[in-house]
Amino acid sequence: MTGQADSLTAPGAPTVTSYVEERLSVLRAEQLHDLLVESVVALAVMTVVSVALGWLMAGRVLAPLRTMTARARRISADNLHERLAVPGPDDELKAMADTIDGVLARLEGAFEAQRRFVANASHELRTPLTLQQTIVDVAPADPEASVDTLRAALLRARAAGEEQERLIDALLTLAHSQRGLERREFVDLTAIVRDRLPTGGPRVEARLDPAPVFGDPQLIERLVVNLADNAVRHNLPEGQGSWVRVWTGVDPTGRPGLRIENSGPVISPDQAPGLFQPFCRLGPERVRKRDGVGLGLSIVAAVVAAHGGRVLARTRPQGGLTVEVSLPSAGRPC
Repeated sequence: MTGQADSLTAPGAPTVTSYVEERLSVLRAEQLHDLLVESVVALAVMTVVSVALGWLMAGRVLAPLRTMTARARRISADNLHERLAVPGPDDELKAMADTIDGVLARLEGAFEAQRRFVANASHELRTPLTLQQTIVDVAPADPEASVDTLRAALLRARAAGEEQERLIDALLTLAHSQRGLERREFVDLTAIVRDRLPTGGPRVEARLDPAPVFGDPQLIERLVVNLADNAVRHNLPEGQGSWVRVWTGVDPTGRPGLRIENSGPVISPDQAPGLFQPFCRLGPERVRKRDGVGLGLSIVAAVVAAHGGRVLARTRPQGGLTVEVSLPSAGRPC
């Protein structure tokens, strides 16, 4: 009986197994299809959400950039006082805006300095021109003018023209210095100073040690001439113990230098840096005396800057000024 039952059920077993496997395969296919559809829908939804969030975040992030761009377009040479002034946390955009504001501040200072320079130069040139024009108009109009009177008028007109020429030469030297150096070569600073020591004025004390310099010889000579001329011009009157001390040599850092010290009127210490500004005259003596053009020390500062050196002016409590210049050595070009 058992063998007969087994023989009856055996043929049906493969059919049930096949049916189960077929149903499982169909169910798996349906689940995969549903999963694929759901994944596509989820991906589409996530794409839309991501694009929306990205657009929103990009708008928030780029909003300061748009503000900076709009403000930067409004800023010109006429309103350099305006700033980007971007608010917000100290991030990269804020740092960039602060950097641009710093550049604008420096540009504003440069433009203001240029305007002051042009105004001062125009004033300085107008003074001798006005004097010259007055002499030319008045002298011939005098019917009783003698030959000596006319000769004196011509001499005054010539002196006014020479003053204009000195000022123009100084302006050209200043412009040349500010453009930088066109050539560099060995320069014996000590020899230049020795040839340009003041004579026929204040008592001069000189200590001239070797000071080889690498730079432009013409500009360095102009530097020495201007410093020596400044030390003599703005000194005590003759007979009051006026003096000038000159030193050349190498400082402790190995850089050649020049130091010129002179007696003279008392200058406030806070006014010393202003002496290097063009057309700057400090103190009553510097205002009354018009034999200079007001560019001597500004040319010195420009020459030193062109050589990559340093210049420092210090007032003396007893009166007078000390100017120290440090330049690149002949063996260490900048």
